[in-house]
Amino acid sequence: MIEVANLSKRYGDIAAVEDVSFTAAPGQVLGFLGPNGAGKTTTMRVITGFLPATSGTVRVCGFDVFEQSAEVRRRIGYLPENPPLYNDMTVVPYLRFAAKIHGMSRGDIDAGVDRVVDACGLRGVTGRLLSHLSKGFRQRVGLAQALIHEPEVLILDEPTNGLDPGQIREMLDFIRGLGADRTIVLSTHILPQVQAACQKVVIITDGRVALEQTLEELTRDGRGLDDVYLAVIAQQAGAAALGGAAAPDGSS
Repeated sequence: MIEVANLSKRYGDIAAVEDVSFTAAPGQVLGFLGPNGAGKTTTMRVITGFLPATSGTVRVCGFDVFEQSAEVRRRIGYLPENPPLYNDMTVVPYLRFAAKIHGMSRGDIDAGVDRVVDACGLRGVTGRLLSHLSKGFRQRVGLAQALIHEPEVLILDEPTNGLDPGQIREMLDFIRGLGADRTIVLSTHILPQVQAACQKVVIITDGRVALEQTLEELTRDGRGLDDVYLAVIAQQAGAAALGGAAAPDGSS
């Protein structure tokens, strides 16, 4: 479970996110949408404890990200847009290193590495340097390091970057399967991927949440997610031009 309440992050006079609130339930895959520069990555970095907030609260599995960060890190896996890989390492030693960083016991590491190597389709490249892997395989290694400690919550920032269409389909199927017993936040700008993998949608623009609804509710009247998204973004842009912010009630 993720609970974000009145979250703000400022850099001097610039607000990267402002009064952001939303929730993601256990077993739910949440699609986190917004234009470039809307505040998606900043929000995810705060949720994972990589950035401090200016104000507001974030709780992951009941633990406060700012007051109980060690407990949160044990329960969360994070795949940033650019995976944190060490190019002079090969796949297995890197994953063993990631397991140690996540606090796994020595007796669990070998089994954990085997599990994520198989789950992420890395068996054929385990002996290769990370610097020699394609973008798609680098994404898979990044996902493997996020999964190795079997976290209850996954934060995925553009996880299909660099994958071909077949790999994208496999990745989305994999994410759906993971969501059966985890909370997942999937950030992407590719709307069909949200429709394929997510049960709930949060749209953020100009650092504020413009919409939070289940995908079923959003598309109940026959509209596609792309129509809803474009309408919400246009509504928020119009409100900003008038000097105000539209209410995040899902209307358009």
